[in-house]
Amino acid sequence: MPQDRSTRYAVTLLRISLGVMYLAHSVVLKFLTFGLAGTVTYFQSIGLPEWLAHVTIAAEVVGGTMLVLGIYARWVALALIPALLGAIIWVHGANGWVFTAPGGGWEYPLYLMVLSLAQFLLGDGAYALRPSRAIS
Repeated sequence: MPQDRSTRYAVTLLRISLGVMYLAHSVVLKFLTFGLAGTVTYFQSIGLPEWLAHVTIAAEVVGGTMLVLGIYARWVALALIPALLGAIIWVHGANGWVFTAPGGGWEYPLYLMVLSLAQFLLGDGAYALRPSRAIS
């Protein structure tokens, strides 16, 4: 589907801001705030395996970077959705809607899921280094 210039720029803004949020959530929160060991301990405390903490951080760092740069952004956004669904199911789902609830609610991961799905549906936007193939 052809997009006009303003739509392509809007999709680019979505792509970059979504990528920055994934990077902030992994680098700033998980790595710099809690540390790798703290993140691993947290994952284990809720019954998740240690390796999943490493995979989650790596996926968010690599995926966030690829989104910012526009490297197969459509497919990267789709690939990050399962981690957000897992965050709702295993971490935030029982805490209620609002993210300020003790343990954090589930509206933030749901919002990122919706934005990731929108990115997948809209494509890469302008200035993508490696645009995704269009879907029919």
